[in-house]
Amino acid sequence: MTPRRGLFSAPLLAALATPGAVVFAFFFLLPLVFITGDAFVGHGAAFARVLGSPAFWDGVRGSVLLALSTGMLSLGVGFMVALHLSRLGQSARTALSFVIALPLTFSGMIVAYGFILAYGRAGFVTQLLGALGLEPAALAGFLFSPYGLAFASSYYLIPRVVMLLLPVLVNFDDRQMAAAASLGARPWRALLDILLPQVMPSAAAAFCLVLAVVFGAYGTALALVGTQVQILPLQLYSLVSDTGADFPAAAALALLLTATCSGIMALGEWIAARHDPAH
Repeated sequence: MTPRRGLFSAPLLAALATPGAVVFAFFFLLPLVFITGDAFVGHGAAFARVLGSPAFWDGVRGSVLLALSTGMLSLGVGFMVALHLSRLGQSARTALSFVIALPLTFSGMIVAYGFILAYGRAGFVTQLLGALGLEPAALAGFLFSPYGLAFASSYYLIPRVVMLLLPVLVNFDDRQMAAAASLGARPWRALLDILLPQVMPSAAAAFCLVLAVVFGAYGTALALVGTQVQILPLQLYSLVSDTGADFPAAAALALLLTATCSGIMALGEWIAARHDPAH
């Protein structure tokens, strides 16, 4: 059988990829080169200052806890939402997927201010719950805490999980579950032994994506908790703000954050590729 020839020639493909390559070079590679140069001023002394600071390790612990809690919440809720959507018809699934994906268009700052307007001390949800007897200060205190930060961050991370898991669940053959049920398996047992192993690679990739986003994001955290919570992105913000003066240390911390987030994303891609049937 004669192999099909590509629809586009190599020169045309290269021309189509050129704009993306230019944007990637100017807005990622070039800044990365300059940041790397600043970080290694003084033969890498900035890395020693960053790694030797107790505040850095407090930020590491805070970032890891925030990422893990937000990741587990987003993955759990996102899986249940994607599972429900996979059972719907095509029209209903498309309409609900459009609504669920809307938070992906908002920046972290907009999400934070939206949560403040809804769940802050004078928020309309807080006022409604206050009319039912709940103390408004308690709900507002929760929002402006690390737990509230995880709650608010999940708002735009759950859709990412749903969009990644939905194709896998839609293409899942439900006859496997029916066959297990006919053999006497309980629904939860069939879910654990049949569905979850097939979804796990995509779930791991989604979890790593959520971890990387939370680990490096600062907009929502800055608006909700300021610098009261010790996480690495807010430490970086402090180093590059008006009060900061140690730009080599800021560059070193930026490289450490970039390497960590890239490593998490690479781990997720490796897990997904390792379990891909095409490989």
